Amino acid sequence: MAIKLTTTREAARTNGIKVLVYGQAGSGKTSLCATTGGTPIIISAEGGLLSLRASDIPVIEVSSIADVHEAYAFLMSAEGAHFDWVCLDSISEIAEVVLNAEKKATKDPRQAYGALTEQMTDLLRAFLDLPGRNVYMSAKQERTKDELSGAVLYGPSMPGQRLGQGLPYLFDEVLCLRIEKDAEGKTVRALQTQPDFQYGAKDRSGALDAFEPPNLAAIAAKIT
Repeated sequence: MAIKLTTTREAARTNGIKVLVYGQAGSGKTSLCATTGGTPIIISAEGGLLSLRASDIPVIEVSSIADVHEAYAFLMSAEGAHFDWVCLDSISEIAEVVLNAEKKATKDPRQAYGALTEQMTDLLRAFLDLPGRNVYMSAKQERTKDELSGAVLYGPSMPGQRLGQGLPYLFDEVLCLRIEKDAEGKTVRALQTQPDFQYGAKDRSGALDAFEPPNLAAIAAKIT
């Protein structure tokens, strides 16, 4: 069998970048969909799209797992093939929809959470494997406290411990959208790309600075 060699840069160009961004409510995760510089489409489970009212981006609203599968089928069709950015806002809400459906289907909570992990992992992998697309997914922020050190830790929030723990492994880029005050007291938004003692993050490309402007087009340009 012939070995097909490529490079990391070429793979990013061919497969697209896969970005997960988490942050607190109101931090601007949805607004990032308007910064792709390409032809995005939003799959929305939240309905909070007021921040994008001036952007006129196509939206598929989903309220069930069947809706999400239909959205995926559309993106795989000739009609949906021209969208070069696929934005899922947010996967935390989509996971809640799946969990609620599973809880109604079984009396055993363990089975419901097991089905949630399996369904959501398969679903996320399917979207991340969309050929030639950049994929952006947003997630809510979760605050936990380390029982040994007492440190407060932040990361992406998902229902179910197994699903939440496995989520970062699916993505090339896991970024935290931070809102802080600068020396003059002005509000500053930035994407944290490296982990610290409080916030989880990773940059598999190695091309990003520790903090980047909240702009997906700029992120993609640096990586590819």
